[in-house]
Amino acid sequence: MASAKETYRAELRAAARQLGERCLYSAAKWAAELLVGVEPDAAPVPSAVMDTPSSSSATSAGRLLHLHRSGGSSFRHRPRPAGGGTSSEAGTPLGGVSYVSTPIPDDDAFDSGGDKYLLAKTYFDCREYRRAAHVLQKQVGRKAVFLRCYALYMAGEKRKEAEMIELEGSLGKSNAVNQELIALEKELSTHKRTGSIDSFGLYLYGIVLRDKGCEGLARTILVESVNSYPWNWSAWSELQSLCTSSDILNKLNLKNHWMKDFFLASAYLELKMHEEALKRYERLMGVFRCSGYIQAQIATVQYSMRDLDEAEMIFEDLLRTDPFRVDSMDIYSNLLYAKESLTALSFLAHRVFLTDKYRPESCCIIANYYSLKGQHEKSVLYFQRALKLNRKYLSAWTLMGHEYVELKNTPAAIDAYRRAVDINPRDFRAWYGLGQIYEMMGMPFYALHYFRKSSYLQPNDARLWIAMAQCYESDPLQMIEEAIKCYERAADSNDTEGIALHQLAKLHGMLGQSEEAAFYYKKDLERMEVEERQGQNVVEALLFLAKYNKSIGKFEEAEDYCTRLLDYTGPFLELGNKENQAPAWCEDERHWNEPDP
Repeated sequence: MASAKETYRAELRAAARQLGERCLYSAAKWAAELLVGVEPDAAPVPSAVMDTPSSSSATSAGRLLHLHRSGGSSFRHRPRPAGGGTSSEAGTPLGGVSYVSTPIPDDDAFDSGGDKYLLAKTYFDCREYRRAAHVLQKQVGRKAVFLRCYALYMAGEKRKEAEMIELEGSLGKSNAVNQELIALEKELSTHKRTGSIDSFGLYLYGIVLRDKGCEGLARTILVESVNSYPWNWSAWSELQSLCTSSDILNKLNLKNHWMKDFFLASAYLELKMHEEALKRYERLMGVFRCSGYIQAQIATVQYSMRDLDEAEMIFEDLLRTDPFRVDSMDIYSNLLYAKESLTALSFLAHRVFLTDKYRPESCCIIANYYSLKGQHEKSVLYFQRALKLNRKYLSAWTLMGHEYVELKNTPAAIDAYRRAVDINPRDFRAWYGLGQIYEMMGMPFYALHYFRKSSYLQPNDARLWIAMAQCYESDPLQMIEEAIKCYERAADSNDTEGIALHQLAKLHGMLGQSEEAAFYYKKDLERMEVEERQGQNVVEALLFLAKYNKSIGKFEEAEDYCTRLLDYTGPFLELGNKENQAPAWCEDERHWNEPDP
């Protein structure tokens, strides 16, 4: 019996060829990259050795080392499913899960119009879509019908893009639509009723329905498409774009094929279910150990989880093995921007510029480079170039909104953020940007609306809760109780900067809740000691805790805080005394039994 890896190689090799023949080049590239990513079968070993758990685990651990340099790899600390990638049952890659086998569809070998199909495909490759459709006008084979309809759809999209530029400018709004949608829906629905449509036709039918706004029916059609031909990654991607919540995702009636694992992992990442996505991708690495796509997705998950060092190591390994890679490198540039690694970002920008400067990802990387240098006008220019190449490039809209904020161009920033949420309503960064804009404009109720949207989509991001709390805390609102609740959520969401603890302590102190304030000051002080931080916040915490413990009669603890406070001299102590209105009575313990001034 063939091994699982041999089965995957055969299926992916056939899929790459068929998808290329159907002009679905993006899906064909994805299949070919996964084909190369399947690790070759290991040399046969004696059964006694294979049955030894320690030998098996040592082998699997050794295979992971190529992903990272030494130190800090989460791959080494996260256990993998037992027997990953070693099953001899065909179609069973991991953990003993049984997958269905899907037959490869008929390629219309009986179709007598092969020469015309070849001519039409040549026209399609040259972007002469209407000529391609005209050549296949009287062909009835499934391949020919799909390519003719697909060519008409692409011709309509090409014309729509031209109208959008002609009517409203390169980045303006337009009501232009694909004029071929009505005719295509009528023809494809007829083929669906008569049963003369294949999985590729269903894929195109799903796209047409999506563009017309029939999302529910489009999901149903795309599910049928991927169930009948699961190797079309483009169909999975379109289906993912229609799964805007975990409830919708869980209701999909998908066959248990191994391609479903790739889809679920990608969908979990899009829905911010990072732990679930990471588990899926790590399981898939059991077979596709050399897959650059999976490694890039894992790095993206790590970046989304704010594990920047781990993600950076994976991206560095990707560039080391594939130096001309552009896919996912825009995520890497965002990471380098967040770490303020100007040298590394400069190197990446020069590399992608020399590789392919007319890719939207390349323009976005160069824009990030100029933004980090403080040249925001040039940054906006390159984001605009990225959007000319791909108007639905979500990251470019959001990041361009950030640049307009830096340039104090509020109307343009609002427009950019709104375009981003129109493309993907689940982009929490765009909602957060809108909240910041309206907060700057002195419109706190609008700001709160958008902050709530962002925190709903990304509930574990402390920065969003802090922004909402600061909005509640602002002068026009002064809703201190609500601000405290938001700061508590931020403190529970791994607030690495410690803003939430300090603000909770100050707000409880303002409300006269000394016990709660002392609790948060103590926690904040412990955090700053662990991180070896110094400064005004330390002085404030020590002053408050010394005074609080004196007031409740815990003189030994008060003495300890006062002793530590005496280590601080100069402006920090003076500022702390001024802000807390506490005299320097700590210097003389004779005053401890005196009433508070």
